[in-house]
Amino acid sequence: MKRAGAGDAAVDVIVVGGGASGLSAAIEAAAAGARTLVLEKNAMPGGSSRLSVGSINAAGSSLQKRAGIVDTPDEHFEDMDRFTGAFSSRENLALRRLLVDNAAETLEWLMSLGLCFYGPTADPPHRHPRMHNVVPNSRAYPYCLGREARRRGVEIRLGARVDELLRAPDGGVRGVSALIDGERVQFQARRGVVLAAGDYSNGSEMKQRFRPELAGIPGVNPTATGDGHRMAEAFGAQLVNGEVVYGPGLRFVEPARPSLVRRLPPSWWLGQLMQLSLNHLPIRWFRPFVMAFMTASLGPEAAMLRAGAVLVNAEGRRFTDELAQPGLAIAQQPRGLAWLVFDSRVAQMFSAPPHHVSTAPGVAFAYLPDYLRHRKDLYHRAENLDALGAGMGMPAGALRQAIQAHNAQLAGEPSSKAAAAGRGAVTEGPFYALGPLESRIVITDGALAVNTSHQVLATGGAVIPRLYAAGSVGQGGALLAGNGHHIVWAVTSGRRAGRFAAQAPQRA
Repeated sequence: MKRAGAGDAAVDVIVVGGGASGLSAAIEAAAAGARTLVLEKNAMPGGSSRLSVGSINAAGSSLQKRAGIVDTPDEHFEDMDRFTGAFSSRENLALRRLLVDNAAETLEWLMSLGLCFYGPTADPPHRHPRMHNVVPNSRAYPYCLGREARRRGVEIRLGARVDELLRAPDGGVRGVSALIDGERVQFQARRGVVLAAGDYSNGSEMKQRFRPELAGIPGVNPTATGDGHRMAEAFGAQLVNGEVVYGPGLRFVEPARPSLVRRLPPSWWLGQLMQLSLNHLPIRWFRPFVMAFMTASLGPEAAMLRAGAVLVNAEGRRFTDELAQPGLAIAQQPRGLAWLVFDSRVAQMFSAPPHHVSTAPGVAFAYLPDYLRHRKDLYHRAENLDALGAGMGMPAGALRQAIQAHNAQLAGEPSSKAAAAGRGAVTEGPFYALGPLESRIVITDGALAVNTSHQVLATGGAVIPRLYAAGSVGQGGALLAGNGHHIVWAVTSGRRAGRFAAQAPQRA
């Protein structure tokens, strides 16, 4: 891929962002005959898609049909009602309809570019197995999409931070301004600009505006700072559902070295081998391989807290009601870290089905022995609480005192929330801890208002000429809670926005 260079440029379509949505937009724009330029601020493409699990929920796919599963977009549309919660009245149902009607075709398109998926697998509360899981890892998205973009003649400039939309005499967009190696460069777009700059999960200013209690909690993707949202708003665009933020979620800290699955090359041959193996051979043969991924990328289930696990900070102090909003409290602790402490009763419960420590939907479940095997840096065990605390570097006696106080509170307040939930005291040795844990914002659904042609709408509802949006910045009010929806929206909306931009009349 070409690295950033100086000098003004004029193309047909400019795509801001080189993640799954941006690369998909660029491919389709180029396929429609448009000279296309991608401007990506990072040193490599991929965006949040590179960091994701990479699963896609789609109804009516060829993989479903091969497995004898009868499923329809109508059923998928209905099942999404189960995820929207308190924001259901604010969803853009036209865009949800667009998503479910195009999801299977998007999946087939991705497979035609060399991505491999196994499944479909069950993902309750979806009524049918419709989760398609990418293999060998989510890096296959930028790898295959980037390769196709280059084949189509798309120019991709890395290290190009776009920070302004340029206004044409008719009030629409004529191009963008970017910083490249410290130099200001303007790029002209004859037909359109597609914003595909991701979400604002790590944008403290936007989180402060919409969800101030989350402003200090970092996002999973450190470069998802809401650049596209800010530029478009400054241009007069309308923002919707800014309050819809997923998190804070609890995640185990990343291992010092990336897991084996993350290091695998995203090749077609390896993907095909894994797809065939996972679909046709006993899963127990691959369980250690899958566990190496899961225990490196996920966090604990809330069921552990409900069962009686206690959260403590680096000082060995219990600091919150575990059944309230522990993610908010963890972010305020020393170094933003916490540990799960539990006794042998809970340890035994979460060592085998049906109780699991972590899950990657459609992939597998991880139990306590899996963390002992694959994440020894997170796994702590001792015969008594003083030894457990000492092994984690906590002040002498602090952990024991915190647990004793917790147990006394449970005994003295039988009507408390914890007691009512069936939480047990931490009393049966040996004792265990998992951690450190950190709190992260996973993704945001606040986005620019768009129509079904992915044109960005101004605050008054009018279309902003030649400005399109895709992916998280272009959700337009669609609510994508549930697994496998954000990435299928990224690719679907990206492809469509790229086509519409390429077909737009050329700017005078």
